[in-house]
Amino acid sequence: MPINSFKDDETHVEKNKRETLLRLFRYLLAYKKEIAGVLLVMIFVLVISLVNPLIMESAIDNYIAVSDYPGLFRLLGIALALNLLVILAVKVRMYVMAKVCNNILVTIRQELYTHIQTLDFHFFDSRPTGKILSRIIGDINSLKDVLSNCVTTLIPDFLTVIAVTAIMFIKNPALAAASLFSIPFMACGIFFIEIKAHPMWQTFRKKASNLNAFIHEDMSGMRIIQSFTAEEETESTFDELLKEHRGSFLDAVRLSDAFGSVIDFCWGLGTISLYFTGIMILGTDQVSLGTFIAFGTYISMFWQPINNLSNFYNQIITNIAGAERIFEILDTESGIRDTEDVSEIPVIKGEVTFDHVSFSYDENTKVLNDVSFRITPGETIALVGPTGAGKTTVVNLISRFYDVQDGTVSIDGYDVKRVSIESLRRQMGIMTQDNFLFSGTIKDNIRYGKLDATDEEIIAAAKAVNAHEFIMKLENGYDTELSERGGGLSIGQKQLLAFARTMVSMPKILILDEATSSIDTKTELLVQSGIEKLLKGRTSFVIAHRLSTIQKADRIFVVDDGRIIEEGTAAELLERKGVYYHLYMAQFAV
Repeated sequence: MPINSFKDDETHVEKNKRETLLRLFRYLLAYKKEIAGVLLVMIFVLVISLVNPLIMESAIDNYIAVSDYPGLFRLLGIALALNLLVILAVKVRMYVMAKVCNNILVTIRQELYTHIQTLDFHFFDSRPTGKILSRIIGDINSLKDVLSNCVTTLIPDFLTVIAVTAIMFIKNPALAAASLFSIPFMACGIFFIEIKAHPMWQTFRKKASNLNAFIHEDMSGMRIIQSFTAEEETESTFDELLKEHRGSFLDAVRLSDAFGSVIDFCWGLGTISLYFTGIMILGTDQVSLGTFIAFGTYISMFWQPINNLSNFYNQIITNIAGAERIFEILDTESGIRDTEDVSEIPVIKGEVTFDHVSFSYDENTKVLNDVSFRITPGETIALVGPTGAGKTTVVNLISRFYDVQDGTVSIDGYDVKRVSIESLRRQMGIMTQDNFLFSGTIKDNIRYGKLDATDEEIIAAAKAVNAHEFIMKLENGYDTELSERGGGLSIGQKQLLAFARTMVSMPKILILDEATSSIDTKTELLVQSGIEKLLKGRTSFVIAHRLSTIQKADRIFVVDDGRIIEEGTAAELLERKGVYYHLYMAQFAV
């Protein structure tokens, strides 16, 4: 299997990290009460943490120094009670924030999934499914710690740093300045690491996406891989992608781990400076033992939050790439969407008009070139021609899966661009050669064509396309559970279920795109009568390479090179002995 398609990284538009973070943190605003409660709890914890060194200083200087042990025990009892409350408060904080963050992740995942369903086919044509899954699952999961620590780390640790700094300067400015002199070194080190680390984490996210895309496609195509004994080749591809994924992670994490080393180094410098200043410069006669111990505790209380903040900053650098990738999709607008002035199309009669329609997928090569025709309600139109001629494009434009570059596609006189997509597609039945079935019961799969269909309507639809008989032979009939893509059913059976799903929706316009291509001759005979019932009374477009399936069509369009080069009934086209005649003879001549 070629590896290049998976090694190609997704393009990335560089975003302002501050805007990305603010956008992410706005999700917290929906939980103002919970956040306010957590902040109150953390303020209580912070106050007790700041008081602890003062209690220690008082215990040494005011009680131990004068041998006041009863007073010491009372003080320690109070300290113990307060710190037990701190432990309880921390557990409450962790529970509330875990719940809030999980809810936010669910919200973001729902928003992303809902938005992806609105995007047009160009979006899905341009990237593997695995890369989309990577954003919905992996990238969103990476945001949990950032959201949680925004409240539990950023705010309290920032307040702790300010409070500790103020207390230290109030108690002894000289010792405070000595303890904090290494901060500029820390700032320079972190700034340098951040510049280098962010691009590396972006690369890691892309490599993870590549690996996920390969695994998804590999699992989906396992039958083909085993059929062609290509296991070794796919394993080699997997190994190479895995090495790239691992290498990009190690490159990023080695640099990110330097955050801790920088903090520890500056912390050590500050501690040495504290004791050097206190002992060698100020002298022990000016600084009491209790003050020394208190400052030793305060310097730890200062640098530990700095370490936490640097780790939080590291998390941001590590995971902001995931947030950028999520918001990039959320900001992707569908090329096919309703404008503000669209209206609901009324019940369709079935007149379809192409007025000088031209279309190109890449804005360079024209797939359709100045195509015009008019279909009257109830007509069955067959589209035939070589692969790539533009047959499927015609029906995609009717369904508005793509928009024309030139000309107009209209239904009952309504330009399809001027009516809502939902009201248009709701009245269409589209059947493709990819007879995709979902995990669930047979009944649920047929009901997918009409979500409010009754059991009677489902059974009637199955009978109409001759699917009822084989369904009833299954162990649980219509309640038979299907695995992904209808595993366990034959190709013909899956096709019949797809016909029933289309039939139950009772569409006004029916599109069958190679809908019988996967059915064997025996099954085709069974389903032909069902198709005739499906076509009766509604405008239908049938794309088929099997010319036997379209002999009763009202008109046949022969499409080639983006144009309709022949038009007529089957008998008329055979009489002309043109392109259709030669296609027919190639299939049926003995």
